[in-house]
Amino acid sequence: MAAILSAEHIKKSYTLKKLITDATLYIGEKDRIGVVGINGTGKSTLLKILCGMEEPDDGVVMRRNGLRVSYLPQMPQYTQARTSVEQVLFDAPKDVGAPDEYEAKSLLMQLGIHDFDSDVRTFSGGQKKRVALAAALIRPVDLLLLDEPTNHIDAPTIAWLETRLAAYRGALMMVTHDRYFLDRVCDRIAEVDGGQVYMHDGNFSYYLEQKAARLEMENAQARKRSSILRRELEWIRATAPARSTKQKARIQRFETMSSIKGPQEEARLQLAGASARLGRRIIECEDVCKAMGGRTLVRDFTYTILRDDRMAIVGPNGCGKTTMLRMLSGELTPDSGSVVRGDTVRIGFFTQEFPQMDPSMRLIDFMRDIAEYVTTPEGRFSASQMLEQFLFPADVQYTPVNRLSGGEKRRLYLASILMASPNVLLLDEPTNDLDIATLEILEDYIQSFAGAVVVVSHDRYFLDRVAGRLFAFEDERLVQYVCPFSDYLDATSAQQEEERHEERQKKEAPKGARREKQRELRMSFKEQKDYETIDARIEALNAKLMEIDADIARFASDFVKLTELAALKEETEQELAEAEERWLYLTDLAERIEAQKKG
Repeated sequence: MAAILSAEHIKKSYTLKKLITDATLYIGEKDRIGVVGINGTGKSTLLKILCGMEEPDDGVVMRRNGLRVSYLPQMPQYTQARTSVEQVLFDAPKDVGAPDEYEAKSLLMQLGIHDFDSDVRTFSGGQKKRVALAAALIRPVDLLLLDEPTNHIDAPTIAWLETRLAAYRGALMMVTHDRYFLDRVCDRIAEVDGGQVYMHDGNFSYYLEQKAARLEMENAQARKRSSILRRELEWIRATAPARSTKQKARIQRFETMSSIKGPQEEARLQLAGASARLGRRIIECEDVCKAMGGRTLVRDFTYTILRDDRMAIVGPNGCGKTTMLRMLSGELTPDSGSVVRGDTVRIGFFTQEFPQMDPSMRLIDFMRDIAEYVTTPEGRFSASQMLEQFLFPADVQYTPVNRLSGGEKRRLYLASILMASPNVLLLDEPTNDLDIATLEILEDYIQSFAGAVVVVSHDRYFLDRVAGRLFAFEDERLVQYVCPFSDYLDATSAQQEEERHEERQKKEAPKGARREKQRELRMSFKEQKDYETIDARIEALNAKLMEIDADIARFASDFVKLTELAALKEETEQELAEAEERWLYLTDLAERIEAQKKG
């Protein structure tokens, strides 16, 4: 397949920082390339060079004559007063047929933008991103270059974009951390590492398999070379040096082998599980209601966050997810109801926006302002050591923050949150602008974190790994589900399709049949999930009560322990009563549904 764009031996540096040292790649007319690599290695810079926004310091980029390119920046910046429609039409590729206002509005609506008249400069970062995405997609081009297209858009919109790009006929190259997205859209992976670009055929899962096999082979070769070197070293020490030409050649071979570097240990973010002691009370929400901008966001939310909770708050953009986190943290107060935090709770709140700070502040000073040391299960770490754990080696710790890329700033911000040893983590869109290597370690960290974690994210893979409990915004209420996020999305999508099908049938059916259809009984997705798990839940609660009774007998002389056990027994009995009541309701509903089917 002929290349529509080639980049050979390109180099790019910013002041003293060498980003790309010798990169070569070729893009075919049907290629679908996903770009991966640690933040700060030059992924965004590579896309800017390929689209012509920046010139390489050295090397050559060749484009096919008449090549039509569309580019989505990572962080769109709008300085002129334009409406969203005007901005889409202004940014749309000029070398293809001019799109009209109807096309722009249609695409904006599919991306969740319904405000066509406001100044785009007043839009949020997520809204600006979706306007820029509409401009990039509005007309087919030969090559589509997308920098973090899934950032700041919700799960249904990501699914829509995934379907659209999977059917895209031109070449595609994108930087993204969304691993499901990479798997389903891309057929080649470009790994940016050490200033070079390594191409791998296959999707992201296949790339991981091949990379693991390559590293294993390199390690095996290194072990073999190490064994040979040990034998050669023993011979050299036991033999008088330089007694013959043959001996000189053997010594020279030893020196050559010694100079060969073994496989480099991949720079991986290592998060230490530092957290403060957490008491019995964490965060208790009782009948929480909140309205903003004349619109009710949360109504009658009641839940007690437990020590080991791994929760996700999900829903479309603008439904109130960030508002809910801010109420949990204490930044906002509810209009009615209460949010009570325990006395020992220390919250680490990772927000979407990087905190305001002096851009000339050095990395090491930024961390020391939080703490000089942090104690973890792995030992005591200084601020400098913690920075090294977060991929900031000693030679960059004295550079100012404004020298960091957007992804590196997010990584530094994450390090600063954990440096403060929180015991409750509130994470608002933590996957935005973080590389895959960082996300993998963050996922492992959350699983071993000794405290509660509440996450807001649209990243399906991330939520599937870290969240066992979901709270979804539905009609101003937070509805609880105990299932993986992907299962929830699939069920929601199936339910919406069923509702659309029923709506079509209603339009086609006579009035009498329509009224009969409306009276049909069925379980909601939550009711079906509860019905499948309620027996096991009741059994577990009964077993827990038996254990508590046994503990009460064992600690009969310990008044403090007996008080705790009595409170725990009362709480468990209440849960059991509620579960049994739920069981009666669901069993009755299931019997009525079955009877209706037979009748």
